[in-house]
Amino acid sequence: MQRDELAAWLRLALTPGVGNGAARRLLAAFGLPDAIFSQNSTALQQLVTPLQAAALRAEPPELADQTEQTWQWLQRSAVEGGADGTAHGVLVLGDPGYPEALLAMEDPPLMLYWLGQPFSGSNVPLVGTGGSLNATNSVAPGSSRSIAIVGSRNPTPQGAANARQFARSLSAAGLTVVSGLALGVDGAAHEGALEGASADQLATIAVVGTGLDRVYPRQHLALAHRIAQRGTILSEYPLGTPPLAPNFPRRNRLIAGLSLGTLVVEAALKSGSLITARMAVEQGKEVFAIPGSIHSTQARGCHALIKQGAKLVESAEDVLEELHLPYATNTIANNDQGTPTTGTNDAENPLLDHLGFDPVSLDALMARTGIDAAHLQAELLALELDGQVARLPGGLFQR
Repeated sequence: MQRDELAAWLRLALTPGVGNGAARRLLAAFGLPDAIFSQNSTALQQLVTPLQAAALRAEPPELADQTEQTWQWLQRSAVEGGADGTAHGVLVLGDPGYPEALLAMEDPPLMLYWLGQPFSGSNVPLVGTGGSLNATNSVAPGSSRSIAIVGSRNPTPQGAANARQFARSLSAAGLTVVSGLALGVDGAAHEGALEGASADQLATIAVVGTGLDRVYPRQHLALAHRIAQRGTILSEYPLGTPPLAPNFPRRNRLIAGLSLGTLVVEAALKSGSLITARMAVEQGKEVFAIPGSIHSTQARGCHALIKQGAKLVESAEDVLEELHLPYATNTIANNDQGTPTTGTNDAENPLLDHLGFDPVSLDALMARTGIDAAHLQAELLALELDGQVARLPGGLFQR
């Protein structure tokens, strides 16, 4: 892309009051952005409102700086001098490489910024040929070989373990895991995908709500670097865009759009993950949910989805079977064995049986076991140090 062409696309994307829908109408009528800006107000008002037409006739004040920043970013062939082997680029609506999966959405972005492994809908298969899926079923990146995994930013220990386990198993089966790089379930899903993917596989796609020149949350800086080495970080927002609250629900449509289906691991009733699930349904995609304890607020969103028709899943095989994707049973079984889980030594410590799978208080455990508080706390501490029990807020414990 030449600098003048980049500037024209940025001007269209940055024009206030002109959303993606109006921009697409203009592009369909006049062609490239340059042609739009050469039109007079009368021609523009055939497709947009007078206010939008006036905005299109005026150059956004930040355009020059944004063009320079983006152009310089594109001129660098790799991040941080190329030490990690990653690259970056921009795709615009109408590019041959623009993902078809997003074109099918009601509101595809005008521009997509990517960082990491090359991201293009014209590439041969997204996950390579190293996964368990049949290579003859290859499709464009971000299409039917991707699965979205989303959930709470404050998951229970079991929820985080489930996210990592499912992502690891589905990645080992040849799927690219799509999530949002948020704390909690998103981060666990990206970690699991990186663990399960083969060397020639695009492990994971992180769709973010900021510009690609910054990482949010900062706690995931190291994770973002690892994703860039073996996956892709994707954004529709210009460089320099800070973490603004409205951007994160909006980016969820891309998470759903890039995937065959969306798996919700844990979610409260007002969770942003339910927005992703709703968008998946609106796009005609499958929705999966992992059930949890009836006493857990983090399970209520999943239970609500199941009541509304989401597929209840207990294993990665359930997801793959519902999507009619082949998989090697031994690959997933072996992968699950290497996933951090709780309750692996039930036979060695009867206290784990008394704990059950729901959060429980010390008083309730004393009543169940007949063990005094001092000895019970000592046993719980040993299990906690062994990674089999987690201490939750409010003095609760959970396997």
